[in-house]
Amino acid sequence: MATISPLMLPLALLAVLAASSAAVAQLEIGFYSKTCPQVEEIVREEMVKIIAAAPSLAGPLLRLHFHDCFVNGCDASVLLESTEGNVAEKDAKPNKSLRGFGSVERVKAKLEAACPGVVSCADVLTLMSRDAVVLAKGPNWPVALGRRDGRASSAMEASHELPPAYGDIPLLVKIFASKGLNLKDLVVLSGAHTLGTAHCPSYADRLYNATGEGGASLDPSLDSEYADKMRLKCKSLNDRSMLSEMDPGSYKTFDTSYYGHVAKRRGLFRSDAALLTDATTRDYVQRVATGKFDAEFFKDFSESMIKMGNVGVLTGAEGEIRKKCYVLN
Repeated sequence: MATISPLMLPLALLAVLAASSAAVAQLEIGFYSKTCPQVEEIVREEMVKIIAAAPSLAGPLLRLHFHDCFVNGCDASVLLESTEGNVAEKDAKPNKSLRGFGSVERVKAKLEAACPGVVSCADVLTLMSRDAVVLAKGPNWPVALGRRDGRASSAMEASHELPPAYGDIPLLVKIFASKGLNLKDLVVLSGAHTLGTAHCPSYADRLYNATGEGGASLDPSLDSEYADKMRLKCKSLNDRSMLSEMDPGSYKTFDTSYYGHVAKRRGLFRSDAALLTDATTRDYVQRVATGKFDAEFFKDFSESMIKMGNVGVLTGAEGEIRKKCYVLN
């Protein structure tokens, strides 16, 4: 399978890559051109097999990249196992539902066989998240490479730095700004909720524990008809058995229907509903929800993913290149 050439991608996306900080400037398209020239081809071929066997993994693999980049930057620290003296990010409460670790190890093993000790787990995760989107019928974008793997992973930091499902706009804006991401990145990257599922406890408080008008238990920002359907799936605040689609009807396909649900007050999380409380994010949601601006959203998502993939990267002699993604060398 041929590697997608950066030349085939929009010049605007390449411009986003070019406008970077000094650390990010060390990332480059074709970083492994001499040391592992088939890196993108190897990753894509494995991803084709992974998603063909389990289409529902596209969302979790994209989420792994998000959860990595928001804690200590995109350094693959989310992949590290806890040790006797340290509770790692993956064991933090917000990360308990993360999936796809085995798929990352599978891809990394293929790369180790082809180019031992060359390609970082951070780059593997970044490429896999892009390919997950592409294989779910979403946009393609150029991924600059050269990230190095971090040597530290802290559950406590993960608990404080990840955007929570209950977040309102001021809190989410603060967290995104701390990563160099703006309000537009927030509403655009929320579109990743077009893929994947969520466990009941992450949204059940909207169904049973909110204080709405007259003391009602239903979150008033949630469409009541939709809430009735959700209660049939999610029986209580602690119901962990049920998974709900974040984008009902097309949770394995990357499209704009998520924004249609949010516009109808049918976003699953409080953080989804919050997008209607700010004029800028509300306008974006309502615009994309019309279904007439898919190409614009795909371009915006690509640009925001490039920005997010550049957050807090380690380059040069920093960090290490892990041989196995779940343990330090």
